[in-house]
Amino acid sequence: MSTPDLLYSDVETELRATVRDVLTDRGLPASLVSGMDSEPAYDPALWRTLANDLGLAGLPVPEHLGGQGASFRETALVLEELGRAVAPVPFLGSAVLATSVLLHADPDAEPVAALLRRLATGEATGAVAVTFSTPPHAEFPTTVRTADGLLDGTVTTVADASVADVLVVPAATTDGPALFAVEVTAEGVDVDEVISFDLTRRVADVRLRQTPARELVRGDAAVTALTRGLCCAAGLLASEQLGVAQWCLDTTVDYVRQRHQFGRPVGSFQALKHRLADVWLDLVTARAAARYAADVLSSPEAFGPDSDVEVAVAVAQSACSTTAVHAAEEAIQLHGGIGMTWEHPAHLYLKRAKADELALGTPGRHRARLAEVVDLPPA
Repeated sequence: MSTPDLLYSDVETELRATVRDVLTDRGLPASLVSGMDSEPAYDPALWRTLANDLGLAGLPVPEHLGGQGASFRETALVLEELGRAVAPVPFLGSAVLATSVLLHADPDAEPVAALLRRLATGEATGAVAVTFSTPPHAEFPTTVRTADGLLDGTVTTVADASVADVLVVPAATTDGPALFAVEVTAEGVDVDEVISFDLTRRVADVRLRQTPARELVRGDAAVTALTRGLCCAAGLLASEQLGVAQWCLDTTVDYVRQRHQFGRPVGSFQALKHRLADVWLDLVTARAAARYAADVLSSPEAFGPDSDVEVAVAVAQSACSTTAVHAAEEAIQLHGGIGMTWEHPAHLYLKRAKADELALGTPGRHRARLAEVVDLPPA
């Protein structure tokens, strides 16, 4: 196994600067605080810029399928910046989860190639019809079933479904598991948005009633594609959590330098220094774990027999979930009274961190899976 590269390349550094400039121009996260009410946020103009103008929706997709021919390292970098700005776009649901599932199906066979091309070019936005809390090692879902080529069933809390054009739906058939593509405008599709704890990421319940669908892949190949797609998404989600934690630390450090009490910056008090140092130490560990997961997932042998991918993803999710929540909690507390208000964006980061902690498997489930993978006996 090759030595992992945890450093950011020159290309990744330039990509970071480009994405950050776009997000800054949109005024994030301040614009969310000033313009968001009880309805979930969504910025279609920003999503068009990212997906169409910058081509970020197809970063890991081969060029002959309309993508950029990059890797999941670049995708992780984008997620890090989107997490840093809590950007209300369906990048995770479409450019990461749906795209990863299709890439691990048969990307050169129709209709998989056709759907990948639509997602990669920004022509369409996708979502995978699985409950957002589903971990990579879960059983293949059977809440949707098919008969005579029509789908019936309900899937709750699907990430980015309410802004998707097409759904990738796992379903049980008489011949075993399969993945289907369903246009949201098709007959019998009902997408009901639900109010999420994190108002910067939309989730919805999807109901299918005698809905026509295109089969993408079936049998063991369908199970493999979904499992690997969820694994990629969980590993890359760690980079979004890293971005959340980084913003919380940077913003809090800036605040305690400026906020004075008893004639001194509150950041000079030793107790606060220690708390921020603890967050920084957690962040360093989380960054190493997230970068390692992205590097392993970018390898052509990511899911080979000698791959470390399950360990990398489990460690990254365990570390980054906890770090993001800790950093967000400290940001709110160390900002004092202003940190408790709706006018300050800190609450958006805590909500994103807590929602991400449940997404694609909780830290506890990932630690349990890690114990299985490394053959660690229960205590």
